[in-house]
Parts: sequence; C-alpha cells; structure tokens
Amino acid sequence: MLFLKNISKTATPAIAIRLTKSQKWKIGIGIFFGKILGLLIVLVAMKIIPSLLATPAYAGDTYTPHETSMINSINTVWTLVAAFLVFGMQAGFVMLEAGFARARETVNVLMECIFDTCLCGLLFWAIGYAFMFSHGNGFIGQNWFFLTGAPATYEGTGIPLLAHWIFQFAFADTCSTIVSGAMIGRTSFRGDIIYSIGITGFIYPIIGHWAWGPDGFLATMGSAGNFLPTLGQPFRDFAGSTVVHTIGGIASLAGAVVLGPRIGRVFARDGGGMPAPHNLTVAAVGGFILWFGWYGFNPGSTLSALDADGIGRVAANTTLAACGGGLTAMYMALWFGSTKGKFDLGFTVNGFLGGLVAITCPCYWVSPLGAILLGGIAGIIIWLAVTFVEYIRIDDPVGAVAVHGFCGIWGTLSLGFFASGQFGATGPLGADNSAPVAGLFYGGGMSVLKAQFIGSAIVTVATFVVTFVMMWLIMKLPHPYSLRVEAKGETMEGGLDMFDHGTTAYPVQ
Repeated sequence: MLFLKNISKTATPAIAIRLTKSQKWKIGIGIFFGKILGLLIVLVAMKIIPSLLATPAYAGDTYTPHETSMINSINTVWTLVAAFLVFGMQAGFVMLEAGFARARETVNVLMECIFDTCLCGLLFWAIGYAFMFSHGNGFIGQNWFFLTGAPATYEGTGIPLLAHWIFQFAFADTCSTIVSGAMIGRTSFRGDIIYSIGITGFIYPIIGHWAWGPDGFLATMGSAGNFLPTLGQPFRDFAGSTVVHTIGGIASLAGAVVLGPRIGRVFARDGGGMPAPHNLTVAAVGGFILWFGWYGFNPGSTLSALDADGIGRVAANTTLAACGGGLTAMYMALWFGSTKGKFDLGFTVNGFLGGLVAITCPCYWVSPLGAILLGGIAGIIIWLAVTFVEYIRIDDPVGAVAVHGFCGIWGTLSLGFFASGQFGATGPLGADNSAPVAGLFYGGGMSVLKAQFIGSAIVTVATFVVTFVMMWLIMKLPHPYSLRVEAKGETMEGGLDMFDHGTTAYPVQ
C-alpha cells in the first residue's frame, strides 16, 4: 500500500496501478523459477514414492504384482490421460483425410469418421473387447461380452478394467478410421456401415487377440507348449504398428482394390496423377494433431506412470522417428518426385506420420539413434510405397496404404534390427530389464527378427484375405447397400456430399 501511495503522488490514476518494466521482469522470473521448482518436486516425488511403497521384490528390481491403491490410482490416471490423447487423434484424422480429399467428399469423410467412432464404442463394449482381451484360446477371447463377468482390474496391471477398456477403445477407433482413408470418394455410406461392423466388431479384435490377448498364439509364441516353441521369442508389438496400423492399412488396401478407382481418376503412368487436395492447411494441421495424440498412443502403452524412464524414452523416440520420417520423405519427393525440385507438403506430412507409425512397435526397446534411423527409413518407404500404389493403379487419396500398411510392416520388422539390448519389459512398478531385447545390429542375432517377420506376415495375410472377402461380398449387395456408391453419387454436382448427406462442406452463399 505504501508503494502505491508513493506512486500515486507522481503519476496519473491510470498509471498508478501499472508495474514498472523491472518489476514485471522480477515477477515473471519468480513465476518461472517457481514452476521449475514445482516440476522438480514432481519428478523427485515420482522417484521417491515408488521406493517408499515398493515391496521387497521391487527393491530387488524384479516385477511382481502390486498391492497399494495409490500406485493403482497413479497408473490409472496416466492410462486415462493417454486414452484421451489417443481419442483426440480422431480430430486429426478427419482433418487430414478431408484436407487431402476433394471438396466434394468433405462431408462424407467427416460423417464416416464420426459414425465409425460411435459404432466402435458400442461394438467394442458388446463384443470387441471380449474377443480381443479376455481369456479364451490362442485365436479368440471367449468371455466378458457386454463387459459382464469381467474382473475389477485387467490382468496384473492393477488398472480398473473400464479404464483399460476406454484406452483400448481409442485404439480400436483409430484402426477403424484408418480403413476409410484409401476408400474416400466412392464408398456408399450404407456400405461403410456394413464394413465398419465387420472391421470393428470382428476383424480388428479377433486378429488383435493373436498379438495382444492374454493367451494369443503370437503373444505366447516361442514358449513351451505354444506356437513355434523352438523359436524362443514371442511376437512383440508395444503400441500397435501391427495390431492397429498394419491391420488398418491392409484392410484399406483390400477395400481400395475391391472398389476400384474413382470415376475419372487417371493415374500417373497413364498421363495423369492424384487429384489436388482441396485444403492442405487443414491436412497439415490434422497431421500435427495426430503427432500430438501419438504421445498418448506410445508412452501410454506402458500403462504405468511409475516407469518414468520408459515413458521418457518412448516419448523421445516417438518424436525423433517422426522428425526423421518427415525429412527423408521431403527429400525423396524433392529429388525424385513428380514435382522434382519442389518441397512437397503432402509427402512431408505423410513422411512424419510414417515415422510415427514405424516407431509405434519398437518405441520401448530402441535407442534415440535407432529411432531416428528407422524413422528416416520409413520416410523413404513412404515415397516408394505411394509411387508403387499409384503405379499399380490403386486409388488411395490420402496415402493410407503407404503410411499405415507399409510403414506398419517396416516398424514391426525394425525391432529385429534396432532393439538395443538394454530394455526388457514395462510394469506397474517400473521397468524390468532383467531380460533385455536385442536386435541384429546389437548382437542379438536373428531370433527377434524371425519372430517379428512371422507375426507380421500372419497378420498381414490374414487381414487382407478376410477383409477382401468381406468387401467383395458387400460389393455384390444391391444399391444402396453395395460397397460402391451409384455412379450418380460420384458424378452429380456436389458429389457424395450431396448424394448421401444432402449438403456440402462449403455451401454457396
């Protein structure tokens, strides 16, 4: 008060309540260092609390089930925050796909993604989660339908089953959204409803059970009494390069093959090329939203906030792989693309997305250098795959097959090359590095690579065959339930937006 009185004697009332520049700096510096101090306290607490609550087994650096409700709560909050980040990727998907598509397909893209999310939630509650994560046999889960009869927590995680469900629902929703990417512009909305039921309710969760189910035959592969016991290695997919992205990308490939190209589409080898995206601004922003959501996708797959080193490593690897993929894809298009000598935005966005897809499987087990290298290779694969898909006359408006299919396969295989031999498994009380995973480049030999190749090949082939048959059967249905929209829906003014939805994204004023 004395300070303000002294100022008021020499200043106008308007100025009397203002702080000097020096005072603003002092306050700002104080706030900044206060935040840094608070962050340090949080980090110290994350290190100290687990040791205070640890069982004797944890103090010996071994993994055991935990008992304390505080640890359960911390890990549950972490898992839910990650789930919300992954769910936020849906905004990125609709922006990316709509931006890369033509204006006449924008409402259709938005409606498909929204519908897939609503449908996925109900199906994953009713049957999908049961097929994927309950006990049954090596091929399919057989319990917990409609989440009835399920335990309070999921397996040994200590996380409430419903929290695990919401996290995995966000993953399932991601896969179902990927599938529509290569099918934009000529899929009838009723056909989309039918194939979405097949993908979300059956194909994704059943095939996903093989790799992520508690008794899936790929998850238990290499152990006594299970699939290929002499291999000595299970199939590993930390956050879903295969389970989410390969399934989604290969399913979209099957759909694009069955549908055929959009009317009037002329491919590069015939003197044409991909129709120009209608809004690259929206597409690029969507790509960044997806990148942001990936920080839930990959670090969240630890299901443990107490594995602090693992979370930090996974987040760093995710970032570096995206950077490597974006740069190499940009230079591939610059040096060899149809716009040679130009810096192509579309390839750059798909390049960093390809890096993100690739790192999703090995993110826990590789070093930062390995993440950069495998992400950079993914960017090269993006250019090669997009060029190949165009050459064989498959119409993929957003590059879904290249980004999710090809880079998903590469990311899965890359673990067999780049696993650094330092890291083992995550757990609710922290990491257990007693049995580290080592790839070919780190003295681990071929065993991990063999397991990854077998698992990836089985999932890829099974997904394509089953999805192709399903899409072909839907294609044979009469209009308006056929997979492909009537020709009028593609050629009329306003395209699919007017034909199926009665409006356009950009009405004429």
